[in-house]
Amino acid sequence: MYKNILVPVDLNAIGFSDKAIDCAIWYAQQNDANLQLISVLPGMNMPMVASYFPETAIKAMASDTRAQLLSFAKQHIPDDIQVSVHVEQGKPYKRILKYAQAHAIDLIIIPSHKRSKLDKAMLGSVAAKVVENANMDVLVIKP
Repeated sequence: MYKNILVPVDLNAIGFSDKAIDCAIWYAQQNDANLQLISVLPGMNMPMVASYFPETAIKAMASDTRAQLLSFAKQHIPDDIQVSVHVEQGKPYKRILKYAQAHAIDLIIIPSHKRSKLDKAMLGSVAAKVVENANMDVLVIKP
């Protein structure tokens, strides 16, 4: 049923994405699907932010994030599952959805922070925005 599964990974929150990865592994094994991990560097391409960081620093940050994501994949995903990793820059929910559209993703498995209603009103939720705007199946995993 699913052939391309995308899991957004927040490398800043230790253990946050683990439950979503476990679920994605199960779906990948049941469907003989490819697993794709994405991590988004928020705001790095915004003019105000970019003016503080030279382009080389932004590239180094993206390269370091990719290395961390590869390490995360190696640590959590069995060798029998085909996995690829991707690093994007911009608004997390927009980059996740744009990537999903461009790569024929048919299932997004996304972890969600357990936030209060006030936090959601103030900050918004990447998972909620992905669910609202996605045109493919989305599975939200709570901590």
